[in-house]
Amino acid sequence: MYAPYASDPARAKGRRFPEEESSFRSCFQRDRDRIIHASAFRRLKHKTQVFVEHEGDYFRTRLTHSIEVAQVARTIAGALGLNQEITEAIALAHDLGHTPFGHTGEDALHALMAPYGGFDHNAQAVRIVTSLERHYADFDGLNLTWETLEGIAKHNGPVTGALPYALADYNAVHDLELHTHASAEAQVAALADDVAYNNHDLHDGLRAGLFTEEEICHLPIVGEAFAEVDRIYPDLEHIRRRHEALRRVFGVMVGDVIDTSRQNLAEVDPQSVEEVRVCGRPMVQFSAALWQDLKQIRAFLFSRMYRAPSVVEMRKKVTLVVEELFPLFLKDPMLLPERWHPDLEHCQDETAIARKVSDYISGMTDRYALQQHARLVGE
Repeated sequence: MYAPYASDPARAKGRRFPEEESSFRSCFQRDRDRIIHASAFRRLKHKTQVFVEHEGDYFRTRLTHSIEVAQVARTIAGALGLNQEITEAIALAHDLGHTPFGHTGEDALHALMAPYGGFDHNAQAVRIVTSLERHYADFDGLNLTWETLEGIAKHNGPVTGALPYALADYNAVHDLELHTHASAEAQVAALADDVAYNNHDLHDGLRAGLFTEEEICHLPIVGEAFAEVDRIYPDLEHIRRRHEALRRVFGVMVGDVIDTSRQNLAEVDPQSVEEVRVCGRPMVQFSAALWQDLKQIRAFLFSRMYRAPSVVEMRKKVTLVVEELFPLFLKDPMLLPERWHPDLEHCQDETAIARKVSDYISGMTDRYALQQHARLVGE
C-alpha cells in the first residue's frame, strides 16, 4: 500500500534496547502510542502556543497545536503514499521539548543556559523521549525506533555544525545520521507544522482582537478565500464567514504541499527511504509561489500578533519568571522535587546541575511555573 520511498515498519532499524514486537501493532504504531501516553505529551495542554495558557480557553495550546499538526501530517502522508503512523508519531512528538511560555520561555532559558551549552527545544524533545520519561522497567525514555527518533531530531533538515548537547549526548551512543535529510514522513511533519500554525494563528489573532477580517483580506491567499466565501454565501454570519474562509486557506496550503511534493518525488524517483535521505534536497515542500505568499502572512502575524503590545507585555512578565527561577534552583538544587534528588547526586559539576535544572524548568507547564514562582519568589 506504500510508495517505494515510504518508511516500512518491516524494515525498521529497530530500537536501542531490543524488545519483543507486538503481534497486532506495527513498531511505528507503538511509537505513536507511547508518545501519546507520555507525561511530557500531557503537559503540552498547559503550555503556550502564542497566548499564555490561562489567557483564554479558546486559544491554541501546545497540545492542540500538536494534534492539528498530526491531522495535517496524516492527510499529506496518505496522499503521498507514505506511512501515516510514523508521520503521526513524529508530528505528535515534535514539540515535546518546548518550555513553558513557548518561544519566550525558550529564549530566556537558552540565555540562562549559555554557559552550560544552551537550550534547544528540538534537542530537548530527543532528551525527553530517550531519557527523561521514566515509566518502563527495562529502559529510560520511550525506546522509540531509530526512524522515529531520526524524524524528531532532524524533521527540519540535516543537523550540522556544533550539536546541542542534548542531541549530541544521545547521538554519541545511537547514531541518527544527522548529516542527511530525514525520511519523507519527517519532512511531512515539518511542513504540517507550518500549515497548522499559519492557519490557526490567524484564527487566534482574530479571536483575540489583534486584527480584523478586513485587515487580513489584504494578505495573499486569505483575501481570495474571503472573496470566494462572500460570493457563495453573501449573507453569512461573521463567525461562520471567518471559519469558511480560513478553512479554504488551510486547504490551499495542504493542496500546494501535496502537489509540489508529488512533483519533486516524480523528478527524483527515489526507490527507497534511504534514497530520500541522501538525495541532497527536501522532497516535501511548498511551491516557490506559495512560499512567497506565506512570507507575507508570517510578516503580518509577526508584527500584528507575535509583537502586539499585549503579547509583548506578557512576554516580559513570563521571561522574568524563568529568569528568577533558574538561579534559585541552580543555587539550591535541593529545591527541586524529591524525585529529582537521586539524579542530582550524580552531578559532578555546575554544568551537570544546570542541565538538570534546565530539564526541570523546561518541563514545567505555564501554570506550574507561575505557581512555583509565586511560592518561591513571590508575586
